[in-house]
Amino acid sequence: MSGIRVAAEMMELAARTAPKAVGQDFVVVRILEGGDVRRLGERMIEYGRQHNRINFDRDGDNVLRSEAVVLIGLQDAQVADVNCGACGAETCILPNTHEGEFKGPNCALRLLDMGIALGSAVKMAGLLNVDNRIMYRAGVVARLMGFIEADIVMGVPLSASGKSIYFDRQAMKVEPVPAGAPK
Repeated sequence: MSGIRVAAEMMELAARTAPKAVGQDFVVVRILEGGDVRRLGERMIEYGRQHNRINFDRDGDNVLRSEAVVLIGLQDAQVADVNCGACGAETCILPNTHEGEFKGPNCALRLLDMGIALGSAVKMAGLLNVDNRIMYRAGVVARLMGFIEADIVMGVPLSASGKSIYFDRQAMKVEPVPAGAPK
């Protein structure tokens, strides 16, 4: 549906122009469509099973039924250097020294920048009547798959149907990969 592509581009614009702390921008955005959306959804389901992580399959199923996914993250974000203590340290921390599902720690003000960008993007989707949901799990797997160069990322799948596919969902049961089975 071509309207979804236009909505995704408008969401990208909203995220891009959202206010940023101390006038520095570390927000990155990428739109996934077609086969990339399918690959992301399939890999999310697989990731949940391999790592025995609940709801990666449920969210992966949502992504498989989506027409596009907008990825919004932070890349190489430097600390705001205001020594606010919001991260728990007395003075600004050295960011991105730990690697897990995401790189961290991250400056709390930069995470707020990302949150404002996400809020601006999903507000735009709402104004355009496009169903969406911010998904941590989609961001984890999109980052692992190399769909976006970001240290932390969230995915926002998009759909236009008679009822939102992203709400009134049931938690799905994780069926782990049996011991000794290929991963």
